[in-house]
Amino acid sequence: MKTIVRSFKILGIFILLLGLAYPLFITGIAQATFRHKADGSLIERDGKVVGSVFIGQKFDSAIYFSGRPSATGYGTLPSGASNLSLTSRKLYDEVQERNADFAQRNALSPGDAIPSEMLFASASGLDPHISPMSAFLQLDRVAVARHFSEVQKRELSAVIENMTEKPQFGLLGETRVNVLLLNLRLDEIARKDGR
Repeated sequence: MKTIVRSFKILGIFILLLGLAYPLFITGIAQATFRHKADGSLIERDGKVVGSVFIGQKFDSAIYFSGRPSATGYGTLPSGASNLSLTSRKLYDEVQERNADFAQRNALSPGDAIPSEMLFASASGLDPHISPMSAFLQLDRVAVARHFSEVQKRELSAVIENMTEKPQFGLLGETRVNVLLLNLRLDEIARKDGR
């Protein structure tokens, strides 16, 4: 009986230390040193949270750049990949459908290469980035849908160039563009010109 009581006392101490004190201590440090990141790198516009820098969203409208497809419908709780193998007929059909849809939406020729991130969902299903090539392939569609002039179109092209992130430390990851940040910048261009 003494051993059981002692075991429960030790369990209680460790629950308090590791389940309460340590998380509160680390949360306090995070809030004091990098609050924005600790709170999820949320982005606000006009006092309203519109998303996070690190979580992809669905943009269906022609007036916005589209992000990567998501195997979970961009749900944050069931995030994950489809887990379909490369030999899966279902995956093949999904990729063919995404290829046709992307080509049709962006008025591409049948021979135009479409970057793989626009055809395959990411491992998390929430990747917020696309390649600069994917952004440039969508540029004409977005400019037409927004009724942009050639000057505005060139400005938007420069925005894509300026928002392109290089691989971290020059070697980790790919060259990429954050879709949410790009679309927010796109709204600013349109608002500036009254569109």
